[in-house]
This record gives sequence, C-alpha cells and structure tokens, in this order.
Amino acid sequence: MQAPRHDDEDHIRDYSGPEAIAKLKELASGICMFTTFTEQRPAPSRPMDIQGVGDDSTLYFFSAASSAKNHQIAADPGVQIYLANQNVSEYLSIYGRATASRDRALIDKYWHEDVKIWFQGGKDDPDLTIISLQPEAIHYWDTKHSPVVALLKMGASLLTGKTMDDGVEGELKV
Repeated sequence: MQAPRHDDEDHIRDYSGPEAIAKLKELASGICMFTTFTEQRPAPSRPMDIQGVGDDSTLYFFSAASSAKNHQIAADPGVQIYLANQNVSEYLSIYGRATASRDRALIDKYWHEDVKIWFQGGKDDPDLTIISLQPEAIHYWDTKHSPVVALLKMGASLLTGKTMDDGVEGELKV
C-alpha cells in the first residue's frame, strides 16, 4: 500500500524571536492541561486557565498556595502544558520551568473577577499565588489558512480521495 501523498509538503514552519512570541500569544489562551513531574505515574495533570502571556513569553496561572501542584512545583519546577483548541485546529505543547509567588504586581495585572470563584478573599486571599511558566521548548500545530479554508480542504479531500493536508507545525523559539 502506497503512503498518501500531500498536495503541499510545506508543513513545517518554525518561528523565533518576536514572531515566536506573537504566535505564542495567538495560540496560548483558555484552558490547558497542566502537568507536574513527580515519582507518581501517571504524572499529575489538571485543567488550568491561562491568565495571560507576557511580552517575554512567560505564561501566567492563578493557583492555591496549599495545592499539591504548588508543592510539586517547589520540588521540581519542570512542567508541561498541553492546549487543544479543536474548533480551529490549534494545538500547543509547552515544556518549561514554573515558579509560584505572591507577586502583587502580577496578581494585579492578571486578576479578573472570575478568579474570585476559587479565591473568595479576592486579590488579598492568603492562599492566592500566581504561577509563572517560562517556556524552554514549544511545539505547535496549526492550520496554514483560516478555519474555513481548512474545512473546505477537508471536504475536497473527502470528495476527491486526495489528501489535502492544511496542517502546519513547528517550534516556537522564544
């Protein structure tokens, strides 16, 4: 059996510097799976809401000082996050180093009232911390064109029997 042929072999696109940070900001929003590394298997993962991405590529999350996650980060700052936005075929895998702090300037910058659901004391809640994740390796998967074009290509692929890969992937070197 012959492997499927793609109509466009240009599916690897790496970004670096300001372009990589812009792409990261475009893709890194919403809920991700946040994985810490311990002796435990499977590795502990939990959903976390990305609060923002700084101009230096740091990602921010709110977390409870008393959480197992914060204790795991203190023991081993290596973490991995996975983000999937299936509606528009955007995916991210980010490995980096995390730290938890009570940095008031960062808490003020990323705070919004929805966070009060988890921290009833607001910005002054004694259990509130902010996790800063500095990426070391980022891999993304995306579409080359808009979601509408990608959908049309998938439909054409079904009609013609020809693989029409609209995917693009690569490294974000920040």
